[in-house]
Amino acid sequence: MLHIPRWKAAVIIIASLAGILFAAPNLLPRQMADQLPTWLPHQQISLGLDLQGGSHLLLEVDTGAITRERIANLQDTVRTAFRQPQIGYTDLAAGAESVTFTLREPGRAEEARRLLRAADADVEIVVEAGGKVLLRYPERVLNDIRRAAVDQSIEIVRRRVDETGTKEPSIQRQGTDRILLQLPGVDDPERMKQLLGRTAKMTFRLVDMNASLEDARRGRLPPGTELLPSEDREGGQQRSYVVQRRALVSGDMLTDARAATNPQTGEWVVNFRFDSTGSRRFGDVTKANVGKLFAIVLDNKVISAPVIREPILGGSGQISGSFTPQSANDLALLLRAGALPAPLNVLEERTVGPDLGSDSIRSGTIACIVGYLLICLLMIVGYGFFGLIANIALLMNLIITLAVMSALQATLTLPGIAGLVLGLAMAVDANVLIYERMREEIANGRTPFSAADAGFSRAFITILDSNLTTLIAAVLLYIFGSGPMRGFAVTLSIGIIASMFTAISLTRLLVVSWLRWARPAQLPL
Repeated sequence: MLHIPRWKAAVIIIASLAGILFAAPNLLPRQMADQLPTWLPHQQISLGLDLQGGSHLLLEVDTGAITRERIANLQDTVRTAFRQPQIGYTDLAAGAESVTFTLREPGRAEEARRLLRAADADVEIVVEAGGKVLLRYPERVLNDIRRAAVDQSIEIVRRRVDETGTKEPSIQRQGTDRILLQLPGVDDPERMKQLLGRTAKMTFRLVDMNASLEDARRGRLPPGTELLPSEDREGGQQRSYVVQRRALVSGDMLTDARAATNPQTGEWVVNFRFDSTGSRRFGDVTKANVGKLFAIVLDNKVISAPVIREPILGGSGQISGSFTPQSANDLALLLRAGALPAPLNVLEERTVGPDLGSDSIRSGTIACIVGYLLICLLMIVGYGFFGLIANIALLMNLIITLAVMSALQATLTLPGIAGLVLGLAMAVDANVLIYERMREEIANGRTPFSAADAGFSRAFITILDSNLTTLIAAVLLYIFGSGPMRGFAVTLSIGIIASMFTAISLTRLLVVSWLRWARPAQLPL
């Protein structure tokens, strides 16, 4: 016989009330929902790019730059490893994927191999006849480097986007070296491209004050130096500095960077602070090089080259230049978020206007309302009073689906609205199975209570099987799909799980309560 324990009835009622409570903030404007008391649910469903409008960017990580940088570092490794033991070499050159040189003393090839292996365990060393040496990285190592660069780029992009205050961004890997970025509500993609396109790799290097700029411009540079342009201009021409290649302090040692104004000059500056390791190294460098120019290099461009007037031991410093409030804040943001391991190239850019999103929301809302009303009409025509009970459970299914999406801060997209409509059809299908089973039991001569009990118990396996197979398909769609497909899979999955609760538990509670109250001679089917 039908029997629902009081504790189970209480759980069903509490779950239904909680669904109403969590879904209710979606009926309020976002400003009013944010002002609700903290003890009340105030989360609203996040709208996707196609509903809210915003920017869509497809970025590509320049993994080739990673390989070139690694090869350049390998060239410096050769110089460093052979300096102390005084191993002579000639024709040191870096190619696209390898470094070559010739030993002056071929007999010291094994010693050279041992030193290079100790300096870099990943490098592959090939010694040919006559002392010619080839250094390269195996493809496995290069693939690991590229994969790590893409993973790090995704994390840095996430930090930079979060620093701008953008809500609910979608950042995901696409393919092996691409990043798909969707920014709902962002209508200025140019600033985002500027922030994301800068590598923001900052280093502190000493300026070679003895080098001649004229010779440097002709390509005659002292060993271990390079000529870098500056943001400053002198006599109408861009200024340049000859700086050491070796970075004495790097930007990854920064713990904070903030834009501010200089109280003495009123110009915009960026104040920064190092961690303990960076503070110690920065103090040692400034103590040993008082009176020299100390270049602050950002993405191979000197943004400032002040004179070290005294040791800086506090672990903090200041970057000055021709900053505007926007450029100073952007630079501070980039330094806080960290440097990209490789440049990012914009492959695709789309901007969705809010008007198009409003039309989509209006169309989706109309589709949901019309679909719900048609289902309600069909259920009442087909099953009478029990059809009305099914409609109540169907409305609660929609409410619980919206409540779960609000609580999880899931993003609703246009395909997600399609998932909601399909979820309604899936939800009412369970009630159809239950009621048809009741009709069969009534036709076999059972009493109303016995027929209702058999209808719920014997239809359960069929309902579970049909919903479980659809749920598996939705989960696979989420795992292997991307973008809009995932939005469809999320709403469909939540709707299916909610339908199991409303069709089996809530409908059962309503039917049992009515049967005990009315004691009908026959079921109103």
